[in-house]
Amino acid sequence: QVQLVESGGGLVQPGGSLRLSCVASGFTLDAYYIGWFRQAPGKEREGVSFISRRDGATEFADSVKGRFTVSRDNAKNTVYLQMDSLKPEDSAIYYCAADQWEPVSGLSPYDYTFWGQGTQVTVSS
Repeated sequence: QVQLVESGGGLVQPGGSLRLSCVASGFTLDAYYIGWFRQAPGKEREGVSFISRRDGATEFADSVKGRFTVSRDNAKNTVYLQMDSLKPEDSAIYYCAADQWEPVSGLSPYDYTFWGQGTQVTVSS
């Protein structure tokens, strides 16, 4: 059974950091393109980050460039989203998603087949 599980969310003060994990079961993540998305209350789901299975190339939304990084640990079948210099507007439920086919846009939620259940990130003082 294909499953993605996110973890690492929580409450953090502005300027703080969190590292989210996305663990796969039922398939090997290094054979898939991985996207990170977030959705705040009343807003559409937006793409945050993408990492390619082919060459490890990454892509980030303008709103998080320079603050977020994404990486893989194939031995652990895990993809990480490191979030630094967090802002209140980063508060949302964060999801990872996977697909075997290269997305037309790595930051479009419509290009992914498999999704995790999400983890809540709250940035507040």
